[in-house]
Amino acid sequence: MKKGKQGDGGGRPPVVFTPEQIIELQALSAVLNKTQVADYFGITEKTLREVEARQPEVSTAYKKGKVKQIASMGSNLVQLAKAGNVSANIFYLKTQGGWKEQESEAIEIPPLNITVHNATD
Repeated sequence: MKKGKQGDGGGRPPVVFTPEQIIELQALSAVLNKTQVADYFGITEKTLREVEARQPEVSTAYKKGKVKQIASMGSNLVQLAKAGNVSANIFYLKTQGGWKEQESEAIEIPPLNITVHNATD
């Protein structure tokens, strides 16, 4: 059997994340999307997804890092809203309460005729 040729078992070895890299990925996922995480590790997003398929713990770490950060930011948002921050209240109600801004329907106002009478008349 030939070795080292494409199609004959050659090519690059698969990327495997170490336990340390998985911990690092979890921390990075709090602030980076998958494309950015892949760039950080010097691989493509496609390769990162292949690693996740082979190493489910990588996918779990990415999701856990995202969820922890979202929970933290959500908690901060709720605290701001409770403290009276109107923007935080509006944002929370739009994203979590289903509130929407609706455009008002234009109403045609009839013209007003104003007559001013002189008080000395």
